[in-house]
Amino acid sequence: MKNRKILITGATGFIGKNLTATLLQAGYTNLYLYDRENTQQQLEEYCTDADFVFHLAGVNRPVDVKEFYEGNTDFSATLLKTLKEKGNTAPVVVSSSIQAQLDNDYGKSKKMGEDLFLENGNNPAFIVRLYGVFGKWSRPNYNTVVATFMHNVAHGLPLQINDPDKELTLCYIDDVIAKFVDILENTADYKPGFFEIDTLHKITLGKLAEKITNFGKNRETLVMPSLNTLLDQRLYGTYLSYLDEDKFAYQLKKNEDNRGWLAEFIKSESFGQIFVSTTKPGITRGDHWHHTKVEKFFVLSGKAEISFRHMITDEIIRYTVEGNTPTVVDIPVGYTHKITNIGDTEVICLFWSSEIFNPDKPDTYYVKVDK
Repeated sequence: MKNRKILITGATGFIGKNLTATLLQAGYTNLYLYDRENTQQQLEEYCTDADFVFHLAGVNRPVDVKEFYEGNTDFSATLLKTLKEKGNTAPVVVSSSIQAQLDNDYGKSKKMGEDLFLENGNNPAFIVRLYGVFGKWSRPNYNTVVATFMHNVAHGLPLQINDPDKELTLCYIDDVIAKFVDILENTADYKPGFFEIDTLHKITLGKLAEKITNFGKNRETLVMPSLNTLLDQRLYGTYLSYLDEDKFAYQLKKNEDNRGWLAEFIKSESFGQIFVSTTKPGITRGDHWHHTKVEKFFVLSGKAEISFRHMITDEIIRYTVEGNTPTVVDIPVGYTHKITNIGDTEVICLFWSSEIFNPDKPDTYYVKVDK
């Protein structure tokens, strides 16, 4: 199965790159990658050998509308003609658009291309009509508004929003590729005709802009926007792919004193916040308690003692933790607590708090564990 010879037209485009990467990862190595830089002779060679075809080549935003028909209709005719001349009856997966149902030049050109494959009696055609596809490697100002918004926010450019209430229907690149690969590997289970992607996402243009703008603010505020939905998770993952390669890393604010240093790492309205600190040998942090806020302490390096005392008793509870034995200590409400470095090296500790620190309502009351 993995030795199949697969022709991919439009191989250097957004969908083509993702399909190629997925097929190579899955063990398919006989890939014929065709794009506009290739020659007609190469197309003929590929059409002679290929036993499966992904037809992804097309034009989205031309300078002249006639390019729609040249790229979406005429090239489809050329591909079919070449396959027929070579006596090749390989199945063809056709990447089309839901706009083929609309009366515009892009839609008309895609519909005409679809009709060519449907009328062709030589190659079984599986036409996948796509909504706005988003994901890694999508070109801004070409493929989708998602790519344009993400590129602009990642590079400090403004967003243009003409109708914030306009509803978008989107599909994620991984779902598209999964459908394509399933047709490849289970062709017998499919009848030639039309298909759509099973998982679709709906969002207004204004809400999309808001989400992506908040992604861009994360490094300043450290507050992570909600990732509660599958769309949220996919949008955020895609956003990071638009960062310049020299912008992957960013520094945190380091609060340093004679005890060591502390830096906030990440915050969330639904999850709380995470921060990290260092503590020098013999130094104690804490000696406070909370009514509502709870925490978790995780010593990554060094040796520490974490002590507790219930606010209405005198008994002190002590836990000794070391970095070479991963241990999480929960900090319940109603206990004053502290962490002390009892080793000879610096303690590095990761902290989680159930809420973002609010200086106006800190819920932190300083009372020593040892009376």
